[in-house]
Amino acid sequence: MTTHYEREEAISAELRYTEEKRRNEPGPPVRDCSLWQAGVDRPVSDLNLMSFRQRFGAVSIPAEGIGGVETLPEFRRRGYVRMVLERAIAGVATRAPIVFVSEAIEDLYEKFGCVSCLAEGYLSIHLRNLDRMAGRAPAATSSRVRSFAPADLPAMVALYNKVHAQRPWTHERPAAWNHLRDTQIWQPGSEVIILERDQQLAGYAILKEPQFGQVRESFAADELTAADVDAAQALLAEIGARCSSLRLSEFWVREPLDSAVGQAAQRIGCTYHQTFPRAGGMMGAILDRQRLLALLEPELRRRLSDTDLHATHSTAFDALCSGALLSDSRDLLRLLVGHWSTADARAYGVDLPAQHEQVLGAWFPGGGTQKLPLPYAHTLDRY
Repeated sequence: MTTHYEREEAISAELRYTEEKRRNEPGPPVRDCSLWQAGVDRPVSDLNLMSFRQRFGAVSIPAEGIGGVETLPEFRRRGYVRMVLERAIAGVATRAPIVFVSEAIEDLYEKFGCVSCLAEGYLSIHLRNLDRMAGRAPAATSSRVRSFAPADLPAMVALYNKVHAQRPWTHERPAAWNHLRDTQIWQPGSEVIILERDQQLAGYAILKEPQFGQVRESFAADELTAADVDAAQALLAEIGARCSSLRLSEFWVREPLDSAVGQAAQRIGCTYHQTFPRAGGMMGAILDRQRLLALLEPELRRRLSDTDLHATHSTAFDALCSGALLSDSRDLLRLLVGHWSTADARAYGVDLPAQHEQVLGAWFPGGGTQKLPLPYAHTLDRY
């Protein structure tokens, strides 16, 4: 059977590079990028490219993500990963202005212009704090926790997009989204808890099922999305009850501190853990600066609202597009996603011209501020 590739390139007499687009229902297509060696019946090195829409605040833009990078053991240390990545990223640049990597290998992707620009975070909550809160919190008579049904997924997607609509690093989930983990032999799947209020979905939690025969030493919610603080508190109480039955003293929730869940956890009593990787982790690279900024100009104007800086926007924006302002696109990406504020950038030695100081401060306030929530990449959207 002959395969018709979307792209095929001869690198040498012995090596060729191919890209093949395949269906990935119900999500967008995936491209398999492969390096072939003559006489070998499978790729000696390959990766996948995923398409999605990535949030930078109130605006979402087309982006692609690199995943599944692998070289066969007997063909390693020959520079094959570099060959595949160079060609794959060049292909991305023809379709999207930016590329991302989940769980990047340290000291590899920096060679391709990528920079770490997300601080990982999660909440830990002790059951003793929940017990103390239970005696003071009024009962929510109109809310109930129930089991999940597949028909809940559209409402879950809608609530997720509404709650995280302006959070950088968040993917805009399509209506057909379903990244719940399937239960397999020796592999736990996803367990979903639904919170219903006035016959409407007010929140949900996605947990990992217990693995058969394994004694749990920790308990984590992969995702907990709530319409408001009261809904978040009700779901946290339900998870706490499950932990208590397992004789655990605390549980983790992978949610940002400035979400409704984070606010409820702070009301109860919690610890927020954040990690700032030196290299690797969640990374990205701007491939087409002018195209990216053209798509993000409405977002930058939004960040200027409630200021009198609109008259200076155009001049500063033109300088930003040309590279006269913030010439290093790695610095620009960290500022755009809220990993840095302008104060952070200065602390790292970035030159910010004084004549644009006010507009830069409004454009790049840093995550966790009124104009820009904390950047966050949810576990179930990683690749």
